[in-house]
Amino acid sequence: MSQGSSHDVEALRAKHYNATISYLERPHDDLMIMRVVPDFPIPDHKPGQYTTLGLGYWEKPAPGLTVPAAADPLRLLRRSYSISHPLVDAQGELYPPGQPPGLEFYLVLVRNASSGHAGELTARLVTLKVGDRLHMGERITGHYTTAAARPTDTMLFLSTGTGEAPHNYMIWDLVRRGHQGLIVAVCCVRYRRDLAYLATYQRLMAKHPNVHYLPLTTRDIDPQQPKRYIQDLISDGELERRVGIQLDPSQTHVYLCGNPAMIGVPLIDRATRVKTYPTPRGVCEVLEQRGFVADYASLKIKGNIHFEEYW
Repeated sequence: MSQGSSHDVEALRAKHYNATISYLERPHDDLMIMRVVPDFPIPDHKPGQYTTLGLGYWEKPAPGLTVPAAADPLRLLRRSYSISHPLVDAQGELYPPGQPPGLEFYLVLVRNASSGHAGELTARLVTLKVGDRLHMGERITGHYTTAAARPTDTMLFLSTGTGEAPHNYMIWDLVRRGHQGLIVAVCCVRYRRDLAYLATYQRLMAKHPNVHYLPLTTRDIDPQQPKRYIQDLISDGELERRVGIQLDPSQTHVYLCGNPAMIGVPLIDRATRVKTYPTPRGVCEVLEQRGFVADYASLKIKGNIHFEEYW
């Protein structure tokens, strides 16, 4: 698992690693749900925020994976990850605050199609087991939260792949606080096996009728339904038909996380405020044409579309 002498590696691990894996689930080889218990008290934070995870460049990637050569093999490799959250236990009961202990992360092995390399950190994270040590940041931050929402607002969470990680935490928190409005989560993935939280959402919906979870797949295609993307679901009104509401900008907050192509954040001319949307169109364009307004921090605009791009 490591490079260099055993003595050097153990010293580096002791210096940099400050957390332990307490739980690990592998829906398939490229996907993992991991709970991490730090050696320090978990800082106060809000659902939707992120922290860092890290392993040393001295750790070997999983067999069969290649990564770029490290300029400094003794350096700590860190990346930011949104914090996820388990929703319900096996009986469908909502987890109480602080249980299970630690923080949950939802990770996918990154593969670069052009270079053939795997992600530097994820290629190493997939080698870990329960009880292994790693680095976790002592600071939790981020502006992607439900702070602006009112208890009766419709909450629409749209994600691709592991972009649903912060949404899991937000939704758990909304249900815990007795949110009265509709809570709708849509997750688009390539294959049904990539829906690692599908079963837990089914248990959540069974006991909380205001929660709806709509999975979309782009490669496991149902012969009865054409391939659909999240943008399509909104554009033709199918989302509204399936959950039984109209998306009213005055009482709806939308959260977008994952593939930037799905989100579709426009470029804005600072002087004229004219927006240029990307092609193909993303959710921002579809919803802004219906009266929604996206957050634009650089222009100090706070809207009802909030987004977190994953690359």
